[in-house]
Amino acid sequence: MHSSSVLSLSNCSVLKRSHRNQIEKLSFTPLKNLRFCGLRNEILAFEFLKLNRCETQRVRNKIVSASVAENGNAPTSFDYDLVIIGAGVGGHGAALHAVEKGLKTAIIEGDVIGGTCVNRGCVPSKALLAVSGRMRELKNEHHLKALGIQVSGAGYDRQAVADHANNLASKIRNNLTNSLKALGVDILTGVGTITGPQRVKYGKVGFSGSEVTARDIIIATGSVPFVPRGIEVDGKTVITSDHALKLEFVPEWIAIVGSGYIGLEFSDVYTALGSEVTFIEALDQLMPGFDPEISKLAQRILVNPRKIDYHTGVFATKITPAKDGRPVVIELTDAKTKEVKDTLEVDAALIATGRAPFTNGLGLENINVLTQRGFIPVDERMRVVDADGNLVPHLYCIGDANGKMMLAHAASAQGISVVEQVSGRDHVLNHLSIPAACFTHPEISMVGLTEPQAREKAEKEGFEISIAKTSFKANTKALAENEGEGLAKLIYRPDNGEILGVHIFGMHAADLIHEASNAIALRTSIQDIKFAVHAHPTLSEVLDELFKSAKVSLCVTL
Repeated sequence: MHSSSVLSLSNCSVLKRSHRNQIEKLSFTPLKNLRFCGLRNEILAFEFLKLNRCETQRVRNKIVSASVAENGNAPTSFDYDLVIIGAGVGGHGAALHAVEKGLKTAIIEGDVIGGTCVNRGCVPSKALLAVSGRMRELKNEHHLKALGIQVSGAGYDRQAVADHANNLASKIRNNLTNSLKALGVDILTGVGTITGPQRVKYGKVGFSGSEVTARDIIIATGSVPFVPRGIEVDGKTVITSDHALKLEFVPEWIAIVGSGYIGLEFSDVYTALGSEVTFIEALDQLMPGFDPEISKLAQRILVNPRKIDYHTGVFATKITPAKDGRPVVIELTDAKTKEVKDTLEVDAALIATGRAPFTNGLGLENINVLTQRGFIPVDERMRVVDADGNLVPHLYCIGDANGKMMLAHAASAQGISVVEQVSGRDHVLNHLSIPAACFTHPEISMVGLTEPQAREKAEKEGFEISIAKTSFKANTKALAENEGEGLAKLIYRPDNGEILGVHIFGMHAADLIHEASNAIALRTSIQDIKFAVHAHPTLSEVLDELFKSAKVSLCVTL
């Protein structure tokens, strides 16, 4: 939007000339030349910092208040610079960055600090996966024998495993809460509802609550498990990931509906703890969201050798919980013909069909915003778009609620990007640089485009793509760990060295992907990253070899 030395007023009502003149005096730049970045932005930011900060803030508040008052309907002064609705990872990240930028900030939370990720998602699931990883190591006699290790027998205490996951979530939740308090962020308890421009009410549902005003508002309300019609969830034998993370029992046979990140990770947990698993996938192949080559390799290692079978190309159109000694009954319908194909009887069913945005009750009707399948429409800067296609002034939406990329760290990155904007510095997040990971054993990670996506883009835009691959079997550290199963894949442009996508399957893939994601974010070309030095022997050399094996036809720096 604007440089760091200018107020973020592009979405506001039109300012009077007198107000413009005051801003120009503060910013040392004509108002008509606001949209720029880079060196000029930094120079002007430096000049702006020479001003007395208190005086600058006083004049800025006066200008904003006067302008808003003259244009009606919005507050003439504000309780906060920024109010964030939702204290998940996205809201927390935005709040911390806002404090760093000197913004008076409040965060509204109607449940618990940490949101889905900390309490019912990534954090407790990693605790369970840590257990499943240890169990796999201890049960793999062939692997241990190759290392010269002898172990008698491995077992587990289900309640202790569940307590480990719950305790981790509590610890991280407390850490997040304490960090917000220590930085002076006001935590407002209750459900947040937008009552009008720059106004938010919070409190218990059904009560009058309290209202606060803010110069800018961020919606960060996250998501909930998506349960298709026809599936009856009882929280005991037919469950979502929310219930599964409590690990109240380990079924002998569990059906998992969906083979994406959530389903795949829980299959890793359940099979390590002794369950048999049946995947039910609507599409024609397992793991449809991954690069096809990685999916094929992952199926060979994560599915085929384990106690897992699967049905693809079918919907679970009806699921009835276990009751009165009867098992869970699942009706399978052919995805193409829509005819009932089979019936399964299992001990439990986990619904892992994705997540749905949690946007009900936000008061969006008060600002003429209509959701799209529950998602709040936003532009590339996370600015909310109303039903008429206009930007809603001073309102942003980040994370799962906008549906751009339903990952906790993506929400945090979007929140930081928004804070940059409301602080006066334009920032557009490159979502193709955001990595994703599946914490199975071995792990899967990715960033950028899959091969089919890259080929489609290349055909549309008229350029060629090339593929480079390296194997973990050629890596000294992987072989020392006796973990040679794995592949790293690079998709790139041979004409200019642009990295289009990187996909890794293997030991610690989730940690290795960041070199590639940072390269994409910083627009580092392959010919430049080839000069990076990696410690030996480390797994990072998998990426080193991958980049060095790429053939770029021209030495061009992006």
